[in-house]
Amino acid sequence: MFGFTRTQTIAFLVMLVLIALAPFFLYPVFLMRVLCMALFACAFNLMLGYVGLLSFGHAAYFGMGAYITGWTMKFWHVDASVAIALGGLTGAILGLCLGYLAIRRSGIYFAMITLALAQMVYFFCLQAPFTGGEDGIQQVPRGKLFGFIDLSNDMTMYWVVASIFLAGFLLIHRIIHSPFGQVLKGIRENEPRAVSLGYRTDDYKLIAFVLSCTLSGLAGGTKALVFGIATLTDVNYPMSGEVVLMVLLGGLGTVFGPTMGAMILMTMENYLAEFGAWVTVIQGVIFMVCVLAFRRGVIGEIGGLFKLKL
Repeated sequence: MFGFTRTQTIAFLVMLVLIALAPFFLYPVFLMRVLCMALFACAFNLMLGYVGLLSFGHAAYFGMGAYITGWTMKFWHVDASVAIALGGLTGAILGLCLGYLAIRRSGIYFAMITLALAQMVYFFCLQAPFTGGEDGIQQVPRGKLFGFIDLSNDMTMYWVVASIFLAGFLLIHRIIHSPFGQVLKGIRENEPRAVSLGYRTDDYKLIAFVLSCTLSGLAGGTKALVFGIATLTDVNYPMSGEVVLMVLLGGLGTVFGPTMGAMILMTMENYLAEFGAWVTVIQGVIFMVCVLAFRRGVIGEIGGLFKLKL
């Protein structure tokens, strides 16, 4: 139905089993963070891995989605589904506005424009009254989903986050394997040829950019609900670098790579926290080793070794 190959179907079923069993062995809040970041990485991979657009400003959409979700939950007391949807909508609107400006350039110029625009969003969040400045929006209630599902319980919240991640994952996979996705791959491989075939490549790139930003905002909004806080960390440029790292570590242009990259990076941040500032150094060393030993990422190398399409 979603265009899975036999190998991908097996990999997806394994992922489903791991998601179902993990909360009984690991801390649910940690797992929810992994799933939120995995959705963020998958959204970013849609643009970088399948269109070839490197954005250094995706934290803007992730962070603004978190702020809007947190603010509406705390001050408007809306249903959790509405708040999360508003986070995704914020990412879409912001992506449409900023993407329209950036999409006319490519390569390093596109990357620098997205970084500059994202920094403008960061300084807006720093000064805007509703964001709480350096304190952020704290004590965001989880509320209820659809009016009757109480999300204050970690296990209940986990299943909601897992459902959001799986829905986003399947949507991205369907986009990739649709005729629209094939055009995106054609633009990535040879944009002048795509133009010569009559495709309006800027329009396709803008749509892909907005889709990626929408899912990024959705991931940010979900994360704000899980942790009850939205801060400048979510919208700052290190977050943009982190999502690039997750995608490259897992496997650029692979279906399951971003999820693996998010799991590896979040596991390192969680279990190496005792080393303090050395965590960054350790991550840098591990990243260099992976880049040298696994140039296609962990999933990319596994797929290449066994000649599988993952």
